[in-house]
Amino acid sequence: MPDEPQWPTEDDDAGSVAAASESTVQVSRPSVDQPTMRFPLAAILSAPSTQEPLRSSPVRSAPNGAGAGHSASGVPTTGSGGSGGPSGGSAGGKSHGAIGPEVGQPRATPVRIEPKNDQIRVVPRPEQKTTELSVPNAKTARVDQLPNSEPSWFDKTNRPDQQPARPEQRQPRPEQRPEQTRRVDQLHRQEPPRQEQPRQEQPRPVPPPPPPARQESQPVHQDLPVTGYEEEPEDRLATDDEPRKGRRSLVVVLSLLVVAALAGATIYAVEEFGGTKAIETRPPAAPANVQPLVKAATAGAPAPTPAGVAQALTGPAANGVLGTLTGSVIDPASGTALWQQGDTTPATPASSLKILTAAAALLSLEKTDQLSTKVVQGAEPGTVVIIGGGDPTISGAPGKSVYPGAATLDDLVNQVKAKGPVTKVQFDLSRYTGEALGPQWETADIAGGSVAPIVPFMLDGGRVDQSNVNGARTASPGQAAADAFAQRIGASGATAGTAPAGAQVLGEIKSAPVEQLVDNMMQISDNVLTEAIAREIAIKTGNEASFAGGVKAVRDVLTKNGFDLTTANFVDGSGLSASNKIPAKLLTEVLTAAAKPTLDDPRTAKLRPLLTALPVAGGSGTLAGRYGGTAAQGKGWIRAKTGTLTGVNALAGMVVDVDGRVLVFSFMSASNANAEREVRPALDVLAAALRGCGCS
Repeated sequence: MPDEPQWPTEDDDAGSVAAASESTVQVSRPSVDQPTMRFPLAAILSAPSTQEPLRSSPVRSAPNGAGAGHSASGVPTTGSGGSGGPSGGSAGGKSHGAIGPEVGQPRATPVRIEPKNDQIRVVPRPEQKTTELSVPNAKTARVDQLPNSEPSWFDKTNRPDQQPARPEQRQPRPEQRPEQTRRVDQLHRQEPPRQEQPRQEQPRPVPPPPPPARQESQPVHQDLPVTGYEEEPEDRLATDDEPRKGRRSLVVVLSLLVVAALAGATIYAVEEFGGTKAIETRPPAAPANVQPLVKAATAGAPAPTPAGVAQALTGPAANGVLGTLTGSVIDPASGTALWQQGDTTPATPASSLKILTAAAALLSLEKTDQLSTKVVQGAEPGTVVIIGGGDPTISGAPGKSVYPGAATLDDLVNQVKAKGPVTKVQFDLSRYTGEALGPQWETADIAGGSVAPIVPFMLDGGRVDQSNVNGARTASPGQAAADAFAQRIGASGATAGTAPAGAQVLGEIKSAPVEQLVDNMMQISDNVLTEAIAREIAIKTGNEASFAGGVKAVRDVLTKNGFDLTTANFVDGSGLSASNKIPAKLLTEVLTAAAKPTLDDPRTAKLRPLLTALPVAGGSGTLAGRYGGTAAQGKGWIRAKTGTLTGVNALAGMVVDVDGRVLVFSFMSASNANAEREVRPALDVLAAALRGCGCS
């Protein structure tokens, strides 16, 4: 396609005044910011030129002061006279041919060609000076877009060929869409104008009014399109607002994406975690009407009367299977005796005697005291001596012991091994004195599992099967424990011996605290552990560690704390001897001191653990399998220590009646009836009657 025609410069106006009357054609540019092009109408309507095609040539402004006929370098002009004639001359470079009439011919009248539908309308314009330029096929730019350079000839306020023009205030041009433009070669073909899609643009801020314009009658040169830049992408020539528009659009799009993402996340969270139900707000529910089944046992509960208790116990106490029944019921809050039946008459207590031993231990020993078993260096190299410290609960098989918190033999062995090799083991049982079996104890009870010889060093209470509470015991618990130690440490065997005074301690293990030992002996009614504790009371009070010394120590401690043991007679601390005789009243007096609602009595704080050590009816210890049938109302409400010997059954403890009042009781029965099927259930019904009586 031929290049666009070159734009004329205003230099031609100075030398072509005579040609102003000649008719010309004015072609509008695409933008209002650029001036129009005018061409002689005769040249446009004449046959196409046979000269060579137009070539691009940069447009440069003429130097200041250049006269007519001396065109700027590289800009060929016509009708200017001088050496730059129609052929271009040497100053203008190679000529591209004349685009107007020859010199001397009159100039054409200015007209404007306006396309209308399929026709072109030629509209005459007022006479004005025109300038013809040769316009190469290149991108154009406004003068204000050119880089800063030396002021051109066009910038001169007063040119030599013009008089000073009257100052004129430029009015801002109204914003309008650029007119559709055509190149000269398109005019011959009469092609319809190209319809461009309207472009929606963001409103631009209106710039402030420009300063007063230069004193010119024809300010067209300010918008004169100038070529000369090398061709660049259109975005390089775009206005300053276009990048900002792009950035604004990007920010808007990103903002919409963020809002959409947040909305989606909110919808997902609501649907995932409960939907509308999860955000419902409901009024709080009305307070529940709580009716606790377990009420606090307080002194403010209704107090039972002796008549009410007597009426409640009349039937159960008259049960013939109980044989000779003695007993006592006391209100510990008031100290009132509510029921007595032979309560001062001594009777065989069996294992309920342990209440006295446990009370003496809590009153005389520190609750945190522990029983210690040591191994010391023997008199000969490689010899060690085990010193029995009175702890019968040492576990020979960890995980199988019936004594919670028991120390282990393996721990003791490992401590000694760490000190060096051992070739000989001895054991010292000198802590206890006297007989190993109590008065009137039967040797058959050892195999029966009731007892073992009482020595200060043994494993698992002398049991053969460590996990069987009622399993058979060994007749020589001290020797069996020492042999187990020697085997594990690598020695040939163990023999009895005496530890040297002040010997080096090679290892030591300790039992559970005394309070826990008391609890354990009461729960499983362990005779061996009870006798060991009785001996510790004897040692604490300065008595010998024997059966006699233990009994004396228990009596002394209880008597010292205000209990009357005048009619009490017992020979051991466990109640295993059938010759033991104590009144039921003594047991209820000890329990009353432990169950008082206040701590005004100094004995109460020390004896309180005695109540929690008692087995729970239908729940723990020796009462775990009892309180069924007609005695079921007492299940969970009764805590009591049992006692069983041939022809003897006893039950002593505490109960919370239906009014929330704590009562203590003790019942001892001497009967030849079947203990397991008849006597024990009858005693359970008797205690359960106290639970349901109310009796106020």
